[in-house]
Amino acid sequence: MKRFRIFLGYLTLVLIAISMLYPFIAMVNLSFTPNNEIFLNAGKIFHSGLTVENYGNVFSEIPLSLYFFNSLVVAVIATFGQVIFASMAGYAFARMNFKYRDALFLIILITMLVPPQVNIIPLFFMMRELHFTDTYQALILPALFGGFGIFLMRQYFLGLPKDLEESARIDGCNLFQMFFKIALPLAIPTIATLAIFTFVSTWNSFMWPLIVTNSEGMRTLPVGLAIYKGSFREVTLWGELLACSVICVIPVIGVFLLGKKYFISDILQGGVKE
Repeated sequence: MKRFRIFLGYLTLVLIAISMLYPFIAMVNLSFTPNNEIFLNAGKIFHSGLTVENYGNVFSEIPLSLYFFNSLVVAVIATFGQVIFASMAGYAFARMNFKYRDALFLIILITMLVPPQVNIIPLFFMMRELHFTDTYQALILPALFGGFGIFLMRQYFLGLPKDLEESARIDGCNLFQMFFKIALPLAIPTIATLAIFTFVSTWNSFMWPLIVTNSEGMRTLPVGLAIYKGSFREVTLWGELLACSVICVIPVIGVFLLGKKYFISDILQGGVKE
């Protein structure tokens, strides 16, 4: 009976995994299918007549490489900045005693309750006054700071044993040395988790880049893909759209695979209570 339950559990997990993987496999498969055969082969995983014409058409019809470059620059810089600022702020809230510390942290927590759409108009006016509209600064600066990252890093640093830092202080380390040489290396699993979430959210961001950019040279992939889909055409070119979607997904999968080990490690650490 026990073996049957284990088998049933594994079977359920396999079926769930297949149900999640099938749309992605179908998207990749249909991206290599000619436009006039897409709906004929929509339910087939394997079929003949595969072609790379859709990918060639995408790169020839729209500046996809430019959109990809813009998204990559914005996502990488925003992720790096978010990790640095959130780590430093989280460590300060966890280890330093300063005036109004708890009140400031409460304000940061309150910002997590505010929907991002509420901040779009004030942010836009701020970027306009700074003459940052339609620039990388407008796309990157709002993504450098976030309450979730500060909260996540603070909670991790609160769980670190203070004995490590006391030993480092006895050996002559100052505050910055303790942060960069002791606390930060130990926080790699949490940093990887924050980096994955930040990269994915920035890469998939649509509304803010759509509002703050107005030239083709500054468009990101989601905005460029939406404009390409909404362009005036008699027939929607589903093959090209699927090819664009596959290209959009590749960096996200790559980032997750790179940080998977640390991401899973952080989840397991959070599930163990001593």
